[in-house]
Amino acid sequence: MVRISIVGDHIHIDVEGWDKLWAFRSQLDIPVAHIRSVRIDPDAATGWWHGLRMPGTQIPGVITAGTYYQSEGAVFYDVHDPRRTIVLELDHEHYRRLVIEVEDPLATATQLQAVLNARTT
Repeated sequence: MVRISIVGDHIHIDVEGWDKLWAFRSQLDIPVAHIRSVRIDPDAATGWWHGLRMPGTQIPGVITAGTYYQSEGAVFYDVHDPRRTIVLELDHEHYRRLVIEVEDPLATATQLQAVLNARTT
């Protein structure tokens, strides 16, 4: 799971606990201007094939974490429970998409969408 905070004009993502080891990442910083959209999407983390894993960890039904290369580019995963998954679509970043588990998907997605809306007004 990750913890998301908003610091100025960046979204700071902290990978928590042992997931740092499984995902081979401890944090990500993404400029708000590079986030195209945010959505709640449990289906994005289900299934067993997420792309070419480099580096990362996958135990189907238990954890998907790390960097996966798909046809459109790199995608970062950190998910144990797909029901708590949000997806951030990105531009101008190494990762094209972040598929991450958060404590409260609705509250997190609402907060991030508010930040995105404030940026466009």
